[in-house]
Amino acid sequence: MCSAQLDLTAQAKIRNAAIAHFARDGFQKTNLRAVAATAGVSAGLVIHHFGSKDKLRSVCDDHVLGILVRRAHEAGMQSLLREFMADPEEYRLHVQYMVRAIDEDTPAAATFVDTMVAESEEILRAGIADGSIRPSSDVRALAVLTVLTSLATLTMAPPLARALGQDRFGPEVLRRIALPTLELYTHGLYADDALLKAARDALADSPEKD
Repeated sequence: MCSAQLDLTAQAKIRNAAIAHFARDGFQKTNLRAVAATAGVSAGLVIHHFGSKDKLRSVCDDHVLGILVRRAHEAGMQSLLREFMADPEEYRLHVQYMVRAIDEDTPAAATFVDTMVAESEEILRAGIADGSIRPSSDVRALAVLTVLTSLATLTMAPPLARALGQDRFGPEVLRRIALPTLELYTHGLYADDALLKAARDALADSPEKD
């Protein structure tokens, strides 16, 4: 194995160790010596590869964000279930990392949300164009709403799992919510459009603010 491959392996180990520490302990409480110990390398090697904790965090953000973008492209409960069952521990770690970023209101949190909204809007517009998704009065707002729903499911996983009689968020929870989720998105919730008409009338009558 060449030295470049060895360096790449070391970088990947450090990055993965840092993701685990940042997700569990938060950015401020995590120190590079702990990351190095978990990765099985020296603290000096961490500095050699990444320069600083801020730069290491940036690499971790990009890595997790890349995974989230791929999952956004593969939107759907079936793909989510397959992803979870293929590697549930890695999935939980990335979700925990995202939750921590949002909780700490870091720049990464804004990047996560902005990227997910952009990906969702792209998927929605493509679906509307090919006729597989119903048109919306505000596609951007609909994208925000779908991301909000997804993030709530992920960030509130433990209490939501308990509400369904499960000890933890896992395959059984995903199986339980798969059909109701698709029913909601496919058929809607209300049996008629009375509330929609009332909301449209109320919004039409309300004075616009500067």
